[in-house]
Amino acid sequence: MMKVIRFSGMFAAAVIAAMTLVSPASAQATRTWISGVGDDVNPCSRTAPCKTFQGAISKTANGGEIDTLDPGGFGAVTVTKAITLADEGVGEAGILVAGTNGITVNCVSDPNCVVILRGLVIDGGPVGSNSLNGVRFIAGRTLIIENCTIRNFTGGSPNGYGVNFNPSATQVENLLIRNSSIVTNGPLGGTGGGIFVQPSGAPTVNVTISNTQSSNNGFGLRVDTTLMSGGSVNTSVADSEMNNNQAAGIAAITAASGGIGNTINIQRTTIAHNPTGLNANGNAAVQHIGSSILFDSSTTGAKTVNGGTIDSTGGNSFFNNPTGPGPTLTIVGPF
Repeated sequence: MMKVIRFSGMFAAAVIAAMTLVSPASAQATRTWISGVGDDVNPCSRTAPCKTFQGAISKTANGGEIDTLDPGGFGAVTVTKAITLADEGVGEAGILVAGTNGITVNCVSDPNCVVILRGLVIDGGPVGSNSLNGVRFIAGRTLIIENCTIRNFTGGSPNGYGVNFNPSATQVENLLIRNSSIVTNGPLGGTGGGIFVQPSGAPTVNVTISNTQSSNNGFGLRVDTTLMSGGSVNTSVADSEMNNNQAAGIAAITAASGGIGNTINIQRTTIAHNPTGLNANGNAAVQHIGSSILFDSSTTGAKTVNGGTIDSTGGNSFFNNPTGPGPTLTIVGPF
């Protein structure tokens, strides 16, 4: 004899509601996929990947990850939420653009968003493309760039940077760049360069650069606090190269007096073949250098202007650096 189980009307209604309830976020996956032969009408699953980062981002949950399945050109993208864009060694994951930014991070509605870029090749195209910036950071909490190549961004002022980090919120902001190559950015003889940190407002900004090459650019690294009304910027550069740039290898810039704190700590880094190796300009501009090599500057090895400070924490090798015109460095502390 078959036993029939009956539910009360209230319980049955609850079961049906639970089975049919679909939240708006349910259409978004934590991990999505893109392919050189994908299509943005697809759901961005591994078996039905999308074609571009921009096409996949709306189908990826906040804090999720977009991975590449094979080599391809995956297009410029604007990021407005926490996300990871990653290539895990399947071949070149390219973003080739002309006249625009490669990746724009603008988490204006999520000040705590963390954006990770891993294994990407971001290219501004051939000479004459005048592409703006490889990565432009406007709003969010943290930008992490690892194992990336960023090259050929030569747009005119206020653009032309491999990485252009411009937060303005009054909070802690973080930039981490590691194991990356940032090269041939900035128009010849014009503004622009490799890594440009220029916050505004009153954030506390922490910059960490490690095992990274910023070479053959307008400049290697420039940290500028002249637009800030408060806060500070603290930068660490380690195990890196800042070579063959058109201007300074590493520069810290503040207002001439009453400037916002701008400190750069440099360790185990090579700074070579730049017109100026180190430049500390402004009364709050400070650079500490240790266990590093600074050589073959064409004009000045290191210079301090408007009360800037450069000191050695020891273990350095400085040679073939002419003093050149203008205020120049008197090293403080042991080599």
